[in-house]
Amino acid sequence: KLQGHWSDFSEMFEDICNEDQYPYESRTGSFNQNSLTLCFHQNSVPLFFFPDVSWKVKANDRAYHQLPEFQKKVFLCFKKSRYSGNAIKTYKYNVLTFIPLNLFEQFKRAANLYFLALLILQVIPEISTLPWYTTLIPLVVVLGVTAIKDLVDDLARHRMDKEINNRKSEVLLNGRFQEAKWRDIQVGDVVRLKKNDFVPADILLLSSSNPNSLCYVETAELDGETNLKFKMGLRVTDERLQEERQLAEFDALIDCEEPNNRLDKFTGTMLWRRERYPLDLDNMLLRGCKVRNTEECHGLVIFAGADTKIMRNGGKTRFKRTKIDKLMNYMVYTIFVLLVLVAAGLAIGHTFWWEQIGSKAWYLFDGKDQDASYRGFLSFWGYLIVLNTMVPISLYVSVEIIRLGQSKFINWDLQMYFAEKDTPAKARTTTLNEQLGQIEYIFSDKTGTLTQNVMQFKKCTIAGRSYGNDRPPHHWNQYADRKFQFTDHALVSCVRSRKDKDAVEFFKLLSLCHTVMVEHKDGELVYQAASPDEGALVTAARNFGYVFLSRTQDSITIREADQEATYEMLALLDFNSDRKRMSIILRCPDGRVRLYCKGADTVIYERLSPNSRHKETTQAALDVFANETLRTLCLCYKDISDAEYNAWSRKHKEAQVTMVDRDAALDRVYEQIENNLMLIGATAIEDKLQDGVPETIAKLAKADIKIWVLTGDKKETAENIGYSCSLLTDDMQIHYGEDVNEKLRTRQENRRNEPLTQRPGRKKTAEPFFTTPGKNALIITGGWLNEILYEKKKKRRRLRLHRLGKRQIPSSPQDGQPMNDWEKEMRQIDFVDMACECEAVICCRVTPKQKANVVSLVKKYKKAVTLSIGDGANDVNMIKTADIGVGISGQEGMQAVMSSDYAFAQFRYLQRLLLVHGRWSYIRMCKFLRFFFFKNFAFTLVHFWYSFFSGYSSQVAYEDWFITLYNLFYSSLPVLLVGLLDQDVNDKLSLKFPKLYLPGQQGSLFNYKNFFISLFHGIFVSLIIFFIPYGAFLQTMGQDGEAPSDYQSFAVVTASSLIFTVNLQISLDTSYWTFVNCFAVLGSIAIYFGIMFDIHSAGIHVIFTSQFTFTGVASNALRQPYLWLTIILTVGISLLPVICIQFLHKTIWPSVGDKVQRNRRKYELELEEEERKRAPAFQRGRRSRRSAYAFSHSRGYADLIASGRSIRRRPPTRGGPQDSIREVPQTEAENI
Repeated sequence: KLQGHWSDFSEMFEDICNEDQYPYESRTGSFNQNSLTLCFHQNSVPLFFFPDVSWKVKANDRAYHQLPEFQKKVFLCFKKSRYSGNAIKTYKYNVLTFIPLNLFEQFKRAANLYFLALLILQVIPEISTLPWYTTLIPLVVVLGVTAIKDLVDDLARHRMDKEINNRKSEVLLNGRFQEAKWRDIQVGDVVRLKKNDFVPADILLLSSSNPNSLCYVETAELDGETNLKFKMGLRVTDERLQEERQLAEFDALIDCEEPNNRLDKFTGTMLWRRERYPLDLDNMLLRGCKVRNTEECHGLVIFAGADTKIMRNGGKTRFKRTKIDKLMNYMVYTIFVLLVLVAAGLAIGHTFWWEQIGSKAWYLFDGKDQDASYRGFLSFWGYLIVLNTMVPISLYVSVEIIRLGQSKFINWDLQMYFAEKDTPAKARTTTLNEQLGQIEYIFSDKTGTLTQNVMQFKKCTIAGRSYGNDRPPHHWNQYADRKFQFTDHALVSCVRSRKDKDAVEFFKLLSLCHTVMVEHKDGELVYQAASPDEGALVTAARNFGYVFLSRTQDSITIREADQEATYEMLALLDFNSDRKRMSIILRCPDGRVRLYCKGADTVIYERLSPNSRHKETTQAALDVFANETLRTLCLCYKDISDAEYNAWSRKHKEAQVTMVDRDAALDRVYEQIENNLMLIGATAIEDKLQDGVPETIAKLAKADIKIWVLTGDKKETAENIGYSCSLLTDDMQIHYGEDVNEKLRTRQENRRNEPLTQRPGRKKTAEPFFTTPGKNALIITGGWLNEILYEKKKKRRRLRLHRLGKRQIPSSPQDGQPMNDWEKEMRQIDFVDMACECEAVICCRVTPKQKANVVSLVKKYKKAVTLSIGDGANDVNMIKTADIGVGISGQEGMQAVMSSDYAFAQFRYLQRLLLVHGRWSYIRMCKFLRFFFFKNFAFTLVHFWYSFFSGYSSQVAYEDWFITLYNLFYSSLPVLLVGLLDQDVNDKLSLKFPKLYLPGQQGSLFNYKNFFISLFHGIFVSLIIFFIPYGAFLQTMGQDGEAPSDYQSFAVVTASSLIFTVNLQISLDTSYWTFVNCFAVLGSIAIYFGIMFDIHSAGIHVIFTSQFTFTGVASNALRQPYLWLTIILTVGISLLPVICIQFLHKTIWPSVGDKVQRNRRKYELELEEEERKRAPAFQRGRRSRRSAYAFSHSRGYADLIASGRSIRRRPPTRGGPQDSIREVPQTEAENI
């Protein structure tokens, strides 16, 4: 109604905010032509609120979303709707863009561009010294192979997108539900979902077949967790939108936040029939969730396709390249510079030579009227072509073949195959294998990655006596869960006899004090718990004969031994992260009022009665449980008189209806009743780790790899898992967010007090944050992370000032905020430095975006190679940000796997991936590159020495066909097999000695130092290969009286010497000999001689006269013993220095690998002995005690239970509009 009258409305807004005639205590608001925020208060109660929203969704009205006001500019005058369609696109190419885009990407690689430039030069006749096809064919092959690989990868993405986009769902169109593909769903559509359906978009839950619109969803695709979460529709939509006709008439307008990546937050309002209802995350079903235990539900599409939260969390697909790739690019630039300098020097030499000798020699006259400078210019380009083999194009083909082979070895590794779920390891990329041997930091998710997310009731203590040693039979209990594995005969006997009242109360408490929902399914009891912890406790009570059967909003029914008992529920005091406990007040069948409470030992012991017994023995038992890294809860009770309960109940009801700070008011009331408690005992639950996690982490730590855990779970849970998996140990000093913030603030103040001249740039040697000796660990929450890195406060402040139209005032040193971008950057550097000083870092309660930001900080400021590992959609951004992403497969959630570079089923396989495959891949690639550069320098630089004797005329020293085939047949196979198969030690020794991994982290096997060593080695060998035959050919006479000292015979001798030298040199560098390696070395030499005799034969010369000009040279030269002696001498002198240097290195300065190799047999025998004596289980222990409590990660179902909404029957008929209905905000759902 206000469109076109903005000026009138702005005046009205200011009148409302300023006039005294409106009796409101406070008015806050801001406005512009796009959004409005307005809130008035009266008697401290918000009267009405228009949130700052600009995303509008109209139900059942597709045309509404195409209105001009919802259009956005795409390019020039072209516009499209700001609402995304529901089709997703993860592929890079289509039919039209594949060739241009792929070629553009490939020519960003320096070597490809370099060879393209050479090809252009070779087409010019005046400077071409080699035929143009010698470069074109290899270039086309390289581009083609890479393009085919990229095409196959992209086709897989196309297939995945097509499969998802073509999934079917029921959509309300033209008044009835019709089957439609996901890609055709649009914002504003009403969809119907059935049991086990995936949610196609982010939808607002309207109604469901369950009572009161309750809908259970599984979020394995989002976060890897398989325990069910519940969602709930608004009461008004649940009661009015059940029939197809009612849904077709639904015309509500939704105002909500813009699309974002916050999985734990949603705010909006629904305007329907002149009433406005609040919306939050409880009402939303997110794309990627799966509907469970709900036969049917209806929802309204709010965000579709790329706007959904799961897609927003996906992050940008980044093109990942290894450090060696980047180094190779720089080395190509270096070689090109060397090439230009050498070619320029030889061109200058040709200029002077032509002036002084060439122009005066009548026999060199070529009929061209060209001066010396021009001839020198042409010679420069000629030498660029002749010497281009210093970086042969076959290098890149060979690298791709080696990487492909290494990827296959990972796929074929049976020791990384998880038979239980038939899941092999999978290398989903072929370009990052050697980077696996250089990892310095691992960022791991917790739930589903380190743990199985399976809670097991392990031990307990009742009235000072501990239980949990052997496995009892549960055949006496028909309700027992057969998967339950708690072990203790004594406790079973005690419970069955019912003589021990403490044991009876213990299990009665577990069966009554909880927020678990129950379903009767096919004669079986199925529990739906807000967290696996609660499910484990109720299951434990069930297996000991105290079976939770059903509940209503005011009663709980359990089976005690053989009889049912119903308890009246008077109040349910739910858990939250501040209280760390939950309580229930019940009226027992005998009329007594009793409070049962369970919670963390730290809060329970403060509230125990002085008369409570077994405090010390229970404390000792808690120490033992904590020592075994079990999650503990203390159980207690209190008998309450009717008068005391009635007085407290009045206060409780008052607190329940207060509108101001209700949670704090309830907590104060809860405190008044939760005191003078009597201790019963404690439970110990194991959050079951995946097999081999502690051993894997310990092994990786020995390899100097630092592991950071980034999780959305609460701090206590993450800390417990840290101890369980040996990431945290007794001797570590743990620092929390408060300490970290204080240390960083102190460092910042010290920096501000420094003279300005010292500020710019970073100090070379920063002082350590932890000066005391010993190990340190960091545990920090997402909130503290934002505080420390200045993320949230600064952003909110900037947005608030922007809305009010004010300029941001620069921060002062006193407000703790950064004064400029430099100071913010220094703060980030300080945080990264402090974290990297620690042995372990755990970040808890972090969002997917924060996970990615932490990875980015380490990559940015430490220049370290990072690996991220996770199993859920909340890990996708982190996986894409890290240098290498690993997805845990075998779970139902496959989002992480689809975005990863490597995938396998268990965390323990990570040690084999890095310490075996990664290390081998790195060593092989480094050895391959060092040798490849060497053999090409040795090959190419012979032309350089020859130029001094050929007038610098760009004449080649070898036959043309030898130049063409050298890298293709004569020297490629042995070095290729070293790159594929070589290993310094076997896989078992690689795992036994993690220190062997260190050279990869240090990059010591391939760097500029190694490059220049290869260069000088190549220069030395090329000198020997040229000058020894040259000296031997001076004044030589053959056996038949003819001189073999012609150019062609010289070319054959130098080429033969080179082939022998190169192939024997790779033999010296081979650590792991197989039949294939032996065959490759001897075969390459045999192929050389076979092809050479063929192309030097008279027959081929007759057919191709101009192409094959070395007729009979090989047979003539190689029948001279003198030349064979020359070849032997040349090869011997080339190899002798290398043999001496290797001997000295391995004898005097052996590396860790050399020492292991030398004693390999001894270590292998030790390993065999260890395997025979290996202990069956891994033992863990702690000396000191810590608080370790198990509980739901967020609030349970208490409010839902108390409201009765989930168990009240639906009215048989649907009445007409009920104008009096108001939606009351419901409980927080389980945060995703």
